[in-house]
Amino acid sequence: MKSFSGLATGIGSLPHKEAEGALDLIFKYLPEVPFWPQLPKRDHREGMVQQFSEHLPFLRAQGRDVVYSVKDVSDTELETFYEHVIVGDQDYFQISQEYSQGIRAFVQRLEKADLSKVSFLKCNVTGPFTFAASFKDEKGVSLLHDPVFLQACFKGLAMKALWQIKLLRKFGKKIIVFIDEPYLGCFGSAYTPLNRPDVIAGLGELAMDLKAEDVLLGVHCCGNTDWSIFTDTQGIDIINFDAYGYLDKVVLYADNIKGFLRRGGILCWGVVPTDNFDGSQTPEMLVAKINEGINILTKKGVDNNLLLENLLISPACGLGSLDLDKAEKILRLLSETSQLLRKK
Repeated sequence: MKSFSGLATGIGSLPHKEAEGALDLIFKYLPEVPFWPQLPKRDHREGMVQQFSEHLPFLRAQGRDVVYSVKDVSDTELETFYEHVIVGDQDYFQISQEYSQGIRAFVQRLEKADLSKVSFLKCNVTGPFTFAASFKDEKGVSLLHDPVFLQACFKGLAMKALWQIKLLRKFGKKIIVFIDEPYLGCFGSAYTPLNRPDVIAGLGELAMDLKAEDVLLGVHCCGNTDWSIFTDTQGIDIINFDAYGYLDKVVLYADNIKGFLRRGGILCWGVVPTDNFDGSQTPEMLVAKINEGINILTKKGVDNNLLLENLLISPACGLGSLDLDKAEKILRLLSETSQLLRKK
C-alpha cells in the first residue's frame, strides 16, 4: 500500500448547495484522497445525524428534525431491522438520493475521471456515540443509556458504511472509512454518560464489522478527548485530531501513540483551522506546527520515521457551516501545505 507521507483529505461536509461544485473543489485540491461531500446547506437531511437515520429503528422524520419514538410503532420493527442486518442486506440501509446528493455524484464523477492520481477513496459515517447522543426518549433521557438502541446504532451504521464500501469497491482503490465522533470530545466530563471500556468495546465492535472488507478505518474527533480510547481500540487505523487547536493535549499521549504507530497506525493531523481560519495562516506556518508536534513526540520516544511515513493531513473539522469562499481558501491552503510537507 502506498505511504501517506503528507497526503491530504477532507473531513466530510462542504457549504455548497449542489454536489458538482463541491466535487470540483475536492478533485482540484485533494485529488489523491478524494471524498464524497455532505451538503447540509442543500438540505437539512444531509446533516450528520439525519443523513444516516433512514431505516434505523424507532426514528421518525418530524419537520427538520429526526425524533425517537416508540409510540404507535409496530412490535416487529426491531425484528425487521435485525433481519436485514443478519442477511447482510446493505441496499436496505443505503443512503437515499434525498438524504445525500454527494455520494452518487461522487460515484458518477469517479466513473468519468482519470483515476491515475487517486491513491485512496474516502467515505464516512456518523459514529454510534455521537448518533445516539443526539436523541432522547419520551422521558428526556439520552439514548446513550439505552443498550438496545445503542446496539442498533452499532449495527445500522455499520451497514450504512458497508453499503458505501460496496459502491466504491469497483474503482479498485484502497478505501478509507472515517467514523465521525465529535461527541467524544466531551468524553471524561461529568456530562458524558460513558466509560472507557464501553467506548472501546463499542468502537471495536463497529471496527470488526468493517475491517472484514479490507478497508482503512479512521476516527475523527475535533475536540479534546482521552486519545487512548482510539489508540487502544483494535481495528482503528487512523486517528484524526485537531492539530491546530489541541496539539499540546494530543502529545501527552506519546506512549499510546508509540504503540499505535508500531501496529501500523496513521495520524491524520487536522492542521488547517476551520473556525479559527482568518487567512493569515500559511503553508510554512502549518508545516512548522506539524514539525513541532513531531519533534515533541520524537523526544518522547516515538519513532520519527513512523511519524513521517504515516502522516495524513486534513482541515480541523468539516466545512459545511462556512461560506464558499472560506471553504475554498481552506482547501487551497490544505493542498499547498501537503505539497510543502512532502517536499520536505
